[in-house]
Amino acid sequence: MTVTIENLVTSGTFALDGGTWDVDNNVWIVGNDDECVIIDCPHDAAAIINQVRGRKVLAILLTHAHNDHIGAARAVAEAVQAPIHLHPDDLVLWEQVYPDQQPENSISDGEVFAVGGATLRAIHTPGHSPGSTCFLLEGEGTVFTGDTLFNGGPGATGRSFSDYPTILASIRERLLTLPPGIVVRTGHGDNTTIGAEQETLAQLA
Repeated sequence: MTVTIENLVTSGTFALDGGTWDVDNNVWIVGNDDECVIIDCPHDAAAIINQVRGRKVLAILLTHAHNDHIGAARAVAEAVQAPIHLHPDDLVLWEQVYPDQQPENSISDGEVFAVGGATLRAIHTPGHSPGSTCFLLEGEGTVFTGDTLFNGGPGATGRSFSDYPTILASIRERLLTLPPGIVVRTGHGDNTTIGAEQETLAQLA
């Protein structure tokens, strides 16, 4: 493996549509001893900054803009001097958290981010939110799926700006077409594989 994948779990709350829930979120840091990217910035800026350990942060990549995935993004970005990348279809959610500040960069489907000799390719997977985006670590057998695909099936679609048929189509057409051995690293909870979730999705309407 040309890069390492580090997992940090932070705890806080998810708030949307007037409700609040306690959640544990995965932060993923991909890189080497010199540089890295951060995938999602939930809850605890100090813990994320500490996990970086002084490396150059090339980008903060957001899988989507629910508050429990972006709540620490601005503080982390300022501390490590890194740009925030978000799919523009999720600005409606971003603005609920940061009404006066925009992300530095928009993510487009298929966009490639280089880090440590490896590449992450953005895969737009709407459904959990309009701009939900997964990141395939090419050649390393891993995809970071945020809240689009979990160990056990699709992410939730019961809140505003989400849609169940859309997330099913995204998973089936954009993710389950990947090799079955690909490790799925999620926004919450344990890892799974594409093969395992092919079996799960086969049982859903």
